[in-house]
This record gives sequence, structure tokens and C-alpha cells, in this order.
Amino acid sequence: MSVFSKRKVCAAVRTKEDFEYSLKSAVDVIFLLYSNIMTMKTYIDKAHDAGKIIFIHMDFVEGIGKDRAGMAYLKSIGVDGILTTKTNMIRPAKDLGLITVQRFFIVDSHSVDTAVESIRIAKPDVVEIMPGVVEKKIKEFAEKVSMEILAGGLIEFKEDVDTAIEAGATAVSTADRELWNYR
Repeated sequence: MSVFSKRKVCAAVRTKEDFEYSLKSAVDVIFLLYSNIMTMKTYIDKAHDAGKIIFIHMDFVEGIGKDRAGMAYLKSIGVDGILTTKTNMIRPAKDLGLITVQRFFIVDSHSVDTAVESIRIAKPDVVEIMPGVVEKKIKEFAEKVSMEILAGGLIEFKEDVDTAIEAGATAVSTADRELWNYR
């Protein structure tokens, strides 16, 4: 079952204030884009108490190794999944039972080919295509990969959400609070 089966927008949270707002919003999924070893357990517990699924962005987390032991620690304190741009982090996270989201920044046709090859090797649970307003590339990914596609980056308007979903994205991630209660 998809973590995006009910709601099509998830909160990309960068500040404590945004985190608190996300807890009261309609989103089911929170992407914590900032965190550190000292505060993470509190964020995870608050998210779960609010009925939310929480992912930690491994590329930005402070005080935790970007390795199997670091991810095992996150699993032990209750995180549901990770986000990363790094292909080598996907397999260890999946082996630990974490949901994996691999982010790709699409800047040209070569980056599409590189991303598709990385996806073939790592097999993340979800791929996030950034920026999320690249409808043509979302369609191309939807035709080439067999997992859920998340569109993120520059999602600022309801129309951006709708366009990404219509292009083949399963859901979108956005830091725009106004969209957290949409769809």
C-alpha cells in the first residue's frame, strides 16, 4: 500500500514552525528537511502522535552517520523512512525496513538517463523528481520506472499539484503551507 494513497500532498518541512503547522494540517506524510540527533526523537514522536508518517532527509541530518548504523539508529527511534539523493544509501535503508525516497534533480536529458540507471540499480520505493514542475519529464519517468513518483521543488500553486499528478506523479512534496490542505 502506498503512503500516498489518501493524500496527494506531503509537507516538506524546513523549520520548527513549519513542523508544528504540518502536525495540524491535512497531510499524512512529513518530510523533515532539517534535523539533528538531539531533537529527532521528539519530532518523530510528535508526528506519530498526530497520525503522520515521517521521513528524515539523510543528506541534511546532523549528528548521525550517513551509513547503515545511522539508519539503524533512526529505525530504532521510530522513523518511517528516509529521503536521499545518494544511491548507495537506498539498499541499506530498505534492508532495515525503512521506506526509501530517492530524490533526483533533472536539469537535462543526461540527468534523466543517469537517474533511470540509478533507479534500476538501487530500486528505491519512491523516486522524487525535482523540480516538480517538469510535466514532460514526469511522464517520461512514469513510462520508464515501475515505482511511485513524487514531484517536488517549485510546487507553488494548486495547478502545479494537479499538473504533476496528471502527468503521472503519485503525489507531490511542497514547503508551501497553503497546499498542505489541498488534495
